Amino acid sequence: MLGGCANDADMTVGWTTDRLYSEAKEQMENHSYEKAIGYYEKLEGRAAGTTLAQQAQLEKAFAQYKNAEPALAVSTIDRFIKLNPSSPALDYAFYLRGIVNFNDDLGFFARYFNQDLSERDQKAAKQSFESFKEVVVRFPESKYAPDAALRMRFIINTLAKSEVAVARYYFKKGAYVAAINRAKAAISDYQEVPVIEEALIIMINSYNALGLQQLKEDTVRVLQQSFPRSEYFGKKINEKSGTNKSWFSFGK
Repeated sequence: MLGGCANDADMTVGWTTDRLYSEAKEQMENHSYEKAIGYYEKLEGRAAGTTLAQQAQLEKAFAQYKNAEPALAVSTIDRFIKLNPSSPALDYAFYLRGIVNFNDDLGFFARYFNQDLSERDQKAAKQSFESFKEVVVRFPESKYAPDAALRMRFIINTLAKSEVAVARYYFKKGAYVAAINRAKAAISDYQEVPVIEEALIIMINSYNALGLQQLKEDTVRVLQQSFPRSEYFGKKINEKSGTNKSWFSFGK
């Protein structure tokens, strides 16, 4: 029994806050994230109301992220933002929240052409985008702003590509109305990205397959105005299948 009590004792009793912080940093360097999180939590309590406690909270969030606990990391960051709205580290808090969600979706980003974007993935990607947007808009001079802007562009391009990939899938299956709807969603939600050219072509070919010539011609005009050098205009459309034989040919 005495041995059990000794094992359960808090070995950090009597430690200074500086020593707690130093130990937490050492555990982080050793990739012992679980131990680091424990030290940061103790430091938050003992240094409550100080900038050191704020630092501990943010570093704990990073440790949780590295420990494959993205939900806990986001929760910690949200609590920091709520309790410290005027903190000089607020830009980093938003940036870190964006990073957590961004990397939580990397598995999807690597395979978006082969898999539909689930509702969870959409939510994580959009939350990541909004966090990076906070950095860029509210803290344009932040050292994190340039990288946040790059990641925003990557997210937009990736989400747009995923929508068009789904539209292409529906077109191949002969689900032309569904293909049109997904292509329209890409055009509406993600403007001024290269993949919009393909979205318009999917719409043209789908309208053609459905025999909706006026809508097809209207969309051709939009494509010509938006992408006057599109390869589409150099190829003859197969009126029977609604496709053409170029890089954007979706038929068999």
